[in-house]
Amino acid sequence: MADRTPPLGIEELRALVTSGEIDTVVLAFPDMQGRLQGKRFAAQFFLDDVLEHGTEGCNYLLAVDAEMNTVEGYAMSSWDRGYGDFAMHPDLSTLRRVPWNEGTAMLIADLAWNDSSPVVAAPRQILRRQLDRLAELGYTANVGTELEFIVFKDTYEQAWDAGYKALTPANQYNIDYSVLGTGRIEPLLRRIRNEMAAAGLVVESAKGECNPGQHEIVFRYDDALVTCDQHAIYKTGAKEIASQEGVSLTFMAKYNEAEGNSCHIHLSLADADGTNAMAGDGPGGMSPVMRHFLAGQLTALREFSLLYAPNINSYKRFRPGSFAPTAAAWGYDNRTCALRVVGHGRSMRFENRLPGGDVNPHLAVAGLVAAGLHGIEQKLELPEECTGNAYTGDYAHVPTTLREAAELWENSAIAKAAFGDEVVAHYSNMARVELDAFDSAVTDWELRRSFERM
Repeated sequence: MADRTPPLGIEELRALVTSGEIDTVVLAFPDMQGRLQGKRFAAQFFLDDVLEHGTEGCNYLLAVDAEMNTVEGYAMSSWDRGYGDFAMHPDLSTLRRVPWNEGTAMLIADLAWNDSSPVVAAPRQILRRQLDRLAELGYTANVGTELEFIVFKDTYEQAWDAGYKALTPANQYNIDYSVLGTGRIEPLLRRIRNEMAAAGLVVESAKGECNPGQHEIVFRYDDALVTCDQHAIYKTGAKEIASQEGVSLTFMAKYNEAEGNSCHIHLSLADADGTNAMAGDGPGGMSPVMRHFLAGQLTALREFSLLYAPNINSYKRFRPGSFAPTAAAWGYDNRTCALRVVGHGRSMRFENRLPGGDVNPHLAVAGLVAAGLHGIEQKLELPEECTGNAYTGDYAHVPTTLREAAELWENSAIAKAAFGDEVVAHYSNMARVELDAFDSAVTDWELRRSFERM
């Protein structure tokens, strides 16, 4: 079993509240876009009331677009249903300090309806269901996410006023692995690293990336749910720290025509003894379980792309030679493939290279687990590995647009079997809402191309 010891115990919290060191408790949950939504409570009120009984939030928080507009098409929440509440129940295993906000602690909430039944379309509940299915076979999933971002010297308010154009990146050129390049903004990177560590995340490293101003901070892998919760906390915290430092950073998948922000996700399976179940005596040191699990990833990859690339902008990353994949292929330590097998023995795992920095980790990891379970249950055979350039190979292409991904998801028998009709319909509608908004927008590209010359 995974160690779910919280970074901060409830009795420790009581003592800190009594001493006045903690005066605020945040209770939040990841929404469809992977953002934390919730409330800030007076700490004593949280202990006296919310800790035992939870709190409520409007159920439209899982039925709005990215700009928090109410939209049509969601079964769980609408004007016809009156936009009622769901309950937010604190998960005490997630209790932690929030060092970048003075006097603050935080917990993640699970969502339930008034009859105590779970909100099945909530991202955290979707992941929990898949992990429960995995546990029935005697396995747990360990996950690591590698999240890139671009730092700008402009504040978030300045970026907004500028229409997010002509911003000044923190670095002027490619600083991939450059110690000098990361040194330019080490005060910001150091603060993010140290304060995430103080919040209970285990920091591994920071490095520069290719796009000017682009960086990556990596945290140690952990239990799948723990990693996804920490991922959401990190994204929120990094933005808050950047704002406090008078700069801004973005995790959007493709800010400009240069390299996008990726979020490669690594996953391995452990058996009841904690042994890596993916290592074995088979080809490449893989066990039969890993071969089936990986075959499931390939089979479901296109149909589950909506979970890995959930936005219009996500699909701008998938270009040949971009280090973002275009081929539904796998290979050993091959970065041209969508699925990259790495490690050996206890470190044996695979990496899904589709997700960008805009991914909702709970949904993406739920997709990885569900795809792997499909492979195990159907005893799918793994095809031959790609040993060359997958960009030029004869492989199925990952979806090139959100519209294509949404159609594959909506018609996926694998998705309906794994997630249920309600979840499939809910996230199909999320995609339709984004597509409708984009189809109605007049872009800068259209203005430049057409204003005078057409």
